[in-house]
Amino acid sequence: MTLIGTPLGVEAALRLERLGRVDIQPGLTDAEFDVIEERFGFEFANDHRAFLASGLPVWTVGDDSPDKASWGWPNWREPDTVQRQLDHPMWVVLDGVEKGCWPSGWGKRPADPEQAIAKARTRYLEVPRMVPVYAHRYLPAGRGTSGHPVLSIHSVHDTIVYGMDLADYVDQEFRSAEVTVPFWRDVI
Repeated sequence: MTLIGTPLGVEAALRLERLGRVDIQPGLTDAEFDVIEERFGFEFANDHRAFLASGLPVWTVGDDSPDKASWGWPNWREPDTVQRQLDHPMWVVLDGVEKGCWPSGWGKRPADPEQAIAKARTRYLEVPRMVPVYAHRYLPAGRGTSGHPVLSIHSVHDTIVYGMDLADYVDQEFRSAEVTVPFWRDVI
């Protein structure tokens, strides 16, 4: 039986592999998923799980930056390198609240800054955990779910949809578009 979202995750993995720009290790096993999910307290969405089971992208070919271990592809086989990426969305939200940001959908902001941060933390902990896909690109956790947009969570004022789903995200992030104006093609 195919779980909902599995074909989408497999398609995303195939698209990434066809590009040939990423090193891909053998996919995560069910036992590895169990260990990861237990350690970090979330369950991967079905499409994200199928993507990682199809092959584990580790880093972009030619990327020798010292920060690639913590801000490139999360290497789920080295969980100590993943924690920073997992914590990033929470720190983005709390930093934004500390600097005065308060989304209108959250209701009235508490006057006391410490209470505002506490309320934001509580709200954050009530929603599905954001799980890193690549760098600061995230999908929500949740077994039995799939097809969520991939969000780029860079800062509280710079959180955008980066792909309509995981397969679209791979195209948006890693596929080179053909620039049609020679001047700009030369600049790029």
